[in-house]
Amino acid sequence: MAMTMNAHGQLIRRGEIQPLPVLVVTSVALLVVGVVMISSASMDMAAATVDNAYYYVIRQVIFALLGCLAALVAVNVPIAWWERSGWLLLGVGLLVLILVLTPLGRTVNGSTRWIPMGLFNVQVSEVAKLCLIAYLAGYVVRRREELLNTWPGFLKPLLVLGLASMLLVIQPDFGATVVLVSAAAGMIFLSGVRLTRFMPLIAILAGLGTLLVVTQPYRLKRVVSYLDPWKDQFDSGYQLTQSLIAFGRGEWSGVGLGNSVQKLFYLPEAHTDFIFAIIAEEFGLLGSLLVVMLFTALVVSGFTIARRAEKNGMPFGACFSYGISLLIGLQAGINMAVSTGLLPTKGLTLPLVSYGGSSLMVTCVCIGVLARVEMERLDRLRMSATAPQKRGGAS
Repeated sequence: MAMTMNAHGQLIRRGEIQPLPVLVVTSVALLVVGVVMISSASMDMAAATVDNAYYYVIRQVIFALLGCLAALVAVNVPIAWWERSGWLLLGVGLLVLILVLTPLGRTVNGSTRWIPMGLFNVQVSEVAKLCLIAYLAGYVVRRREELLNTWPGFLKPLLVLGLASMLLVIQPDFGATVVLVSAAAGMIFLSGVRLTRFMPLIAILAGLGTLLVVTQPYRLKRVVSYLDPWKDQFDSGYQLTQSLIAFGRGEWSGVGLGNSVQKLFYLPEAHTDFIFAIIAEEFGLLGSLLVVMLFTALVVSGFTIARRAEKNGMPFGACFSYGISLLIGLQAGINMAVSTGLLPTKGLTLPLVSYGGSSLMVTCVCIGVLARVEMERLDRLRMSATAPQKRGGAS
């Protein structure tokens, strides 16, 4: 296939879609959508609760700027550093999950998921997910033969996941547990592990998930209300029915920016977990599909970066990129599925869009890592293309 150099000296195949611009454009677009929608969804509540209508939107703008700075830092960190620091990242991930269960942790609505850091609270599950995916990517690369061919090699990373999942469930944060385990399992599967190896794991996880639901009354209540939210629409089904009303009011093109009724103290968590419902109400089916398309393009670009890194001899960068893309895609998919009633209610934010500093900044770091993998791949291609020219000139 014919190739050319771009303005930065990077090798580009003619006709090849470049995932890096798609990654950046979709990420920025989702950041902008988030700031705009938080300003719409939170002003009335902020005015009533903290006497400042712009409280949440100002903080979100600050988080977005810090997130962009974090992405720039991540872009300048070599992928080799993440690979070398696997044990350190594993220690950090488990440490924050333990610390939040000490008196340092902050409890909100019955869940202890945050550690106060002065101006803002850190949601430890967001940090832990990235650290654990980085460690597991390193394990997959280092122990590939053992992972593919032996049961002990397959079970070792699952023990790490089991420990992290136990700490997450204690908080409790069942949503983060599902995202982490699913992303890690998907990353291990994409490394080449046979599907039959996952069958016992799937059966065990299904059993444990069922046990967690039936032993906790609030989880069982969520599942029952999910199956028929209108049966108890003023109690256990309240949040989901209000979300569905928002979707119904939006129809095709929405009621217009700022004209949502559900955000006026009807829909709980309108600017956080259920912001997708407000998008649907104010911009309708068309606006909702646009957000879905942006997330789809972002995740597909991440998978494209991973696949191309794999083909160009960057196993760790490829595995890490697969894991990151799965983290973002699964969390976004679950959040939107919860808002539309396709899944039981879980406390998960919509990446880059929902209010919250921890989720936004960690997601920006993930975007920076994906960009770094693609940049290093292009540099490899450029060097491999110029090397024969130099040898030819020397001869």
